[in-house]
Amino acid sequence: MPSFQSPATRFSTASVRRSINPSSPNKLFSYNIAASYIGKDRPYDPAHHIFHFNPYNRALPPRKRSKRARPESGQDAFFVTRLGDTDGVALGVADGVGGWMDSGVDPADFSHGFCDYMAAAAYTGDNNTTLSARALMQTGYEAICADTSVPAGGSTAIVATLDPKGVAEIANLGDSGYIHLRLNAVHGYSEPQTHAFNTPFQLSIIPPAILRRMQAFGGTQLADLPGDAEVSRHNLRHGDVLVFATDGVWDNLFNQDILRVVSATMAKHGAWTGGEAGGTEVAPDLSAMTDLVAAESKGKGSNTLQGAIATGLTAAAKAASVNTKLNGPFSKEVKKYYPQEAWHGGKVDDICVVTVVVSEKRIDEAPIKSKL
Repeated sequence: MPSFQSPATRFSTASVRRSINPSSPNKLFSYNIAASYIGKDRPYDPAHHIFHFNPYNRALPPRKRSKRARPESGQDAFFVTRLGDTDGVALGVADGVGGWMDSGVDPADFSHGFCDYMAAAAYTGDNNTTLSARALMQTGYEAICADTSVPAGGSTAIVATLDPKGVAEIANLGDSGYIHLRLNAVHGYSEPQTHAFNTPFQLSIIPPAILRRMQAFGGTQLADLPGDAEVSRHNLRHGDVLVFATDGVWDNLFNQDILRVVSATMAKHGAWTGGEAGGTEVAPDLSAMTDLVAAESKGKGSNTLQGAIATGLTAAAKAASVNTKLNGPFSKEVKKYYPQEAWHGGKVDDICVVTVVVSEKRIDEAPIKSKL
């Protein structure tokens, strides 16, 4: 096998960005997480296409899940798991590169296997060793490269670790991405990493036969490494919302579209409310809104706050993807690079969304307010 299938860690090539807000060492945070997804050729059912994270559930061993047991997310994949025996959480989203289908390869095998390996590495990790987001991506990539049942393929990747003190570290490679929302405003977001239009950075396994053919006849195959991922760190606050998603969301919804859906959902559940002096406040206690057991006891099924955000965004992206009249972000990019092309509407694609609602475990302060 070619040497790059056991890649050396390459951390110096990407920038690391840090948030400027100071963390609060005397506070502990919990993370309420849900995912929603749908393959591009399937009808979306929010009651069925949803996953709720439970930190006490055991992660499945890598590659033990059959293809039929995978979520109906097409070539998109995700994972959410506890970080060892800590109260930290690791999560990620991967978008299989569809171009591998031309070589007779199922792109979903790479993306789903890659996520399985990252979940296992995070769940069984050494609690005495800090497992960074990019290191977790590296571990998952090396494992899928060594898996002989996946001879070729590739995907983009975004991986995050969330610690109990309220610090999120995010490693992003390609055109999946995240957005960080706080108090009815966009607080931060990722920029896509691309080599060219519609050509994102991507992790790859390239079989020797294709390498020999390229050497003989020319051509290139993209093979970026986890060390190329951009890493950012964020200090979180009670009531923050993080959204991680594949390009099935970012190609069809602008950041303000996402903020609109999240704000409406937070307001509906009473998580973000209008303050007496204007602005937005966070409800002091989010537990009744985020607890799945509490939601089911009230006859709401899986309609937790995080679940409602995940399904709301997936439904909005799905609707926009098949709308031929309303131009979205992908249409804007087409017109930028190819002004002669008559592209209208959204872009049909697999969609995967993972949402995180941040909650303080102990709250001794007044409700957090936005600045006017």
